[in-house]
Amino acid sequence: MRKNLITIAMGMVFVLGGCSAQSGDTPQTQAKANMVTQQNADKVLLHLSPLQDQAPQFDKIVSADYLPAFSLGMAQHDTDITKIINNPAPASFDNTISAMETSGALLSRVSRMFFNLSGLISDDEMLKIQDTILPELTAHEDNIYLNRDLFARIETIYQDKDSLKGEQKRLTELYYNNFLRAGAKLSLGDKTKIRDLNTSLAKAGADFSQNVLKSFKNDVILVTDKSQLLGLSADEIASLAAAAKSTGREGYMITLVNTTRQPILAKLSNRQLRQKIWQASTDRAMDTNGPLAIKLAQLRADKAALLGYPNWAAYTLGDQMAKTPDAVFAILDDLVPKAIAKAGAEAEDIREEMTREGANFELQPWDWAFYAEKVRQQKYNLDENQIKPYFEFNRVLKDGLFYAMNRLYGIEIKPRIDLPVWQEDVMAFEVFNQDGSSIGIFYLDPYARPGKNGGAWMDEFVTQSGLLGTHPVVYNALNIPKPAAGKPTLMTFDEVTTMFHEFGHAVHGLFSEVKYPSIAGTATARDFVEFPSQFNEDWDINPEVIGHYAKHYQTGEPIPTELLNKILKSHKFNQGHDTTEYLAAAILDMEWHSIAPGSSIDNVEAFEHKVLAKHGIDYAPVPPRYKTSYFNHSFGGGYSAGYYAYLWTEVLAADAFSYMDQTGGLTLENGNKYRQAILSKGNSQDLMGDYMHFRGSKPTTDALLKRRGLKD
Repeated sequence: MRKNLITIAMGMVFVLGGCSAQSGDTPQTQAKANMVTQQNADKVLLHLSPLQDQAPQFDKIVSADYLPAFSLGMAQHDTDITKIINNPAPASFDNTISAMETSGALLSRVSRMFFNLSGLISDDEMLKIQDTILPELTAHEDNIYLNRDLFARIETIYQDKDSLKGEQKRLTELYYNNFLRAGAKLSLGDKTKIRDLNTSLAKAGADFSQNVLKSFKNDVILVTDKSQLLGLSADEIASLAAAAKSTGREGYMITLVNTTRQPILAKLSNRQLRQKIWQASTDRAMDTNGPLAIKLAQLRADKAALLGYPNWAAYTLGDQMAKTPDAVFAILDDLVPKAIAKAGAEAEDIREEMTREGANFELQPWDWAFYAEKVRQQKYNLDENQIKPYFEFNRVLKDGLFYAMNRLYGIEIKPRIDLPVWQEDVMAFEVFNQDGSSIGIFYLDPYARPGKNGGAWMDEFVTQSGLLGTHPVVYNALNIPKPAAGKPTLMTFDEVTTMFHEFGHAVHGLFSEVKYPSIAGTATARDFVEFPSQFNEDWDINPEVIGHYAKHYQTGEPIPTELLNKILKSHKFNQGHDTTEYLAAAILDMEWHSIAPGSSIDNVEAFEHKVLAKHGIDYAPVPPRYKTSYFNHSFGGGYSAGYYAYLWTEVLAADAFSYMDQTGGLTLENGNKYRQAILSKGNSQDLMGDYMHFRGSKPTTDALLKRRGLKD
């Protein structure tokens, strides 16, 4: 997942480069800025980092620094924007739009630092800071987007946009459309309503995310009887014991991952414990986030109506590749019967296995993973415990991921142990081109821990920009369970795929060669940004790559050919289930955000069942990948009416990977072509045009259906 830190923070504080908001400079705000500067002159956050590529000084930042830095950042940004508005020269690209790209540098830097770290090492103090600063940042954003004089300058440039070329024309169109979509042409009365809605949305969205984060800490399953853990390895049991001990508990603590499905269910023989875990997963945060989800959906519908759209989905999709909700529902609904049919066939195999074992109960969601694993073993004679010893973390990272990236792009990724990190397990690297020139800095935060958001994502501390002269500083966050002390980190194959996926986002940011920061790196439409990450996934099963990293962690022996072939053959196993749970979540997201203003919704679960049944996907054995109360993508993050993007971009990814496979596969020639056509361009050109320049034609769904095992 590509997270946008500002979007996560407040539902879109500012998508334009260094800008975050503006309220107008006055003698009072300037005096306040001067006072804050004098009081905090020695604070690290107020200055560009002296480290390479402005890599943050994580070891010198304390929580108390944030609020003063935010205050000064907003005051300085006010000054920057006021100078633009009051410039006596006629509005031009250079004195308005380019100037906005360089404005608010401190605010941008502080925001990136705070909102990134709040998802990585959050605590009560960070949550308090977020509660304090969100309303101020939201008002700051509204003041800039709703400023009549500033918009007049942008509109003047937009009307003459055909005199501009390349990135300048693209950026002008982006600014103009974003101001329009924010309400720049509304009446004064409606602007006041927009401000109120934005404040409410920011607060509700932040509360939703905080409740999800709290659930990772609170909604744990504590097992006191070791015999209930039958099916887990000794190392896995030791890891659960260590997790309990780290929180002052006795016994074995099972923490939830962010999806409905919990990987541990595939191994636990105890059906009662499986049900307990599943119910803890599916019921989490319902009391707090159920009402918030309804509120958020209604507020978004009201805002969309004020801006002239029938619903939030129509508003959100207006600047995406899909364009309309109808286009999204068309592709989702087209896949539903194929996915349900495949899942039904998988369910029959599972029921046969249950019958063989003498099970006398109906197949339930908490049974699926356990018996599906048995079916997989039957079909492919493949046991997860056979696989994991060949997927040791450091070898997968260096001999797998980094090796594949070297073969494809010629890059070298070298440790930077001299750079400070935000937590002891985080690793820092420098990335180099084939000619030895430095590209930027990459951090990897691999392990799950309290205070860290669930799932996996990528973001940036510094965005590449030719205008600002900055090199990218990016990170990947994973949530691999940390083993007991002294034990190796042995990964599941899903975790391996996630590592490759997130690094696809990383190279998208690292390889950017764009002048203006607003359109650099991963700052693309949501239904394009997941394309590079999903494209990168399939290199983990490339025979050359997997043969290079899949080696036994104790003996160093390569994975046996027979076992490797089983892994490759089983890669499409359970895809009916996986596709169904994804489609159900994507449909939930779209339906929540297709409600009309004034809609009354009393019960979250009733709404879920109603809309899933409407689309023929209310299939009890396979619940949505995310249910409403913990669907942070949709309600707390930046993917409202946007979760479909994973499927939309998988069409591109599968088509592109198939094309590359036909043209030589893992070669430097292929990698450089893809890097230049896609990864280096950011959002500086038409995105479909970029794809067609690389591929030579528009994508089809054929490769996607084959990738998901829905077509031979």
